Amino acid sequence: MKDTVRIGFIGCGGIANQKHLPAMFCEKQNGAQLVAFCDLIPERAQAAADKYGDPGCKVYTDYHELLADPTIDAVHVLTPNVAHCEISCAAMEAGKHVLCEKPMAATKEDAERMMEVHKKTGKMLTIGYQYRHFSDNAIAKKVVETGMLGDIYYAEASYIRRRGVPTWGVFPDKSKQGGGPLIDIATHVLDLTLWMMNNYEPAVVLGTSFEKLGKLLPPEEQGQNNWKGEPDPWDNKTFEVEDSAMGFIRMKNGACIYLKSSWAINMVQNPGQVLLCGTKGGLDTYDGVTVNNVIAGQTSVTKVGEKRAMFMPGFGPEGGAPQPSREAQIWVHALKTGKQEDLFVQPEQALCITRILDAIYESNRTGKAVYFDDNGKPIPTK
Repeated sequence: MKDTVRIGFIGCGGIANQKHLPAMFCEKQNGAQLVAFCDLIPERAQAAADKYGDPGCKVYTDYHELLADPTIDAVHVLTPNVAHCEISCAAMEAGKHVLCEKPMAATKEDAERMMEVHKKTGKMLTIGYQYRHFSDNAIAKKVVETGMLGDIYYAEASYIRRRGVPTWGVFPDKSKQGGGPLIDIATHVLDLTLWMMNNYEPAVVLGTSFEKLGKLLPPEEQGQNNWKGEPDPWDNKTFEVEDSAMGFIRMKNGACIYLKSSWAINMVQNPGQVLLCGTKGGLDTYDGVTVNNVIAGQTSVTKVGEKRAMFMPGFGPEGGAPQPSREAQIWVHALKTGKQEDLFVQPEQALCITRILDAIYESNRTGKAVYFDDNGKPIPTK
């Protein structure tokens, strides 16, 4: 059991400052040392080092130089999606443990390569699916584990932004992100659903994605694009990804999942929600955690606790002071023990998610369903 762990950060942009850096700053009291910061924009790396770094921390613009430091135990990979694989693999091959931001990779091939390098090097690998730690989702998982729902055979996973296109960074750039809301936010609710069901064995996926409002609507017709709570129009001329996507997933045990997501669609907004239907009862997280079942022969609906505000782990409500994060706590503990099993998100789970998302895109391209073999790998579409 190590007393301290030395951690570097590759990518010091939005997700680093929104989640990882403040959360890990809180873990300094538990032995985390924030010793290296890398970004293509040197000013951004320096700003992160000045705000969060330990004395003597180093700043880089080339991640290879950061990885060459033998004293660094682990890195956070916080780059655009298409770079996750290359950097994560290089880090593990350099002897570093890796926490990679979601999704695992932009394609199933990249995610599979990450898994291969993880197994070859023996370095720990986890993916940043922090929604599991939000209070309502953690409570919903506990309800499922009591057996109250019985055998779960139907689920809905939805993340709908009516007008919520992220206009900063590289989000609408397909060459850097690999896709739009499906790979950005649907990945969270799919992770939640598979995790709550404890089912990672897809049989067939059918899906479609739409390039409608994102490319059609000039600023004056967009309404209020209010992901950040204020008007923030996007440029439909540079919108290169889908604006909405839907998928139907049938699991090997016969259970099925309906997945829907959007950044822009004419539908009432419902962010990050899961619905589960089982043989004994049902559950949803639309307004807190609600369970429906039969009690004393009567159909009943029960609220489990109270709805809690959702905010990014690492920050308090409304962007307040940094707060401890379960994701960061679990990560630091696992780095100290050196045990992959101590991590909350296992790479095999994240690989399954990437394969399903990739299959939805593939189904949209071909107009055909994508089938999976007995090892959980998509069978190439003919």
